[in-house]
Amino acid sequence: MKRILFVCHGNICRSPMAEFILKALVKAKGQESQYHIESAAVSREEIGNPIYPPAKRCLQQHGVWFDPNKRARQVTGADYDRFDRIICMDASNLRLIERIIPQDPEGKIHLMMSYTGVGRDVADPWYTGDFEETFQDLLEGCEAISSSF
Repeated sequence: MKRILFVCHGNICRSPMAEFILKALVKAKGQESQYHIESAAVSREEIGNPIYPPAKRCLQQHGVWFDPNKRARQVTGADYDRFDRIICMDASNLRLIERIIPQDPEGKIHLMMSYTGVGRDVADPWYTGDFEETFQDLLEGCEAISSSF
């Protein structure tokens, strides 16, 4: 089983969107039993909060199912052993995750867009307001991830 954890700052926009986009992609391929996919935050700011409403709307507009009971949680040190890949949305997430997981001896921690061959960040729609642009980046990244295993 491939175990993937998506990480963003608060776990209410980008990382849950990526979680449910990848779940939809693997389900469409009939491979959902081969994956375990979750998402989490590097910060504690949004712990317990649901997916941000504009992120939900964007997923719905694209026909991507999401769990309405999804709640934000923070990454833990134990997640390093639980997941094969820990995929961060931006360079800030990479820096902050080092406080929780100080070492990556197995090379599990990556930037999302690195799977597409581009080293740039996924823009945070909390600040940009552009959930569609973020969705498209996440879709591109998730398609690349699902092909990389």
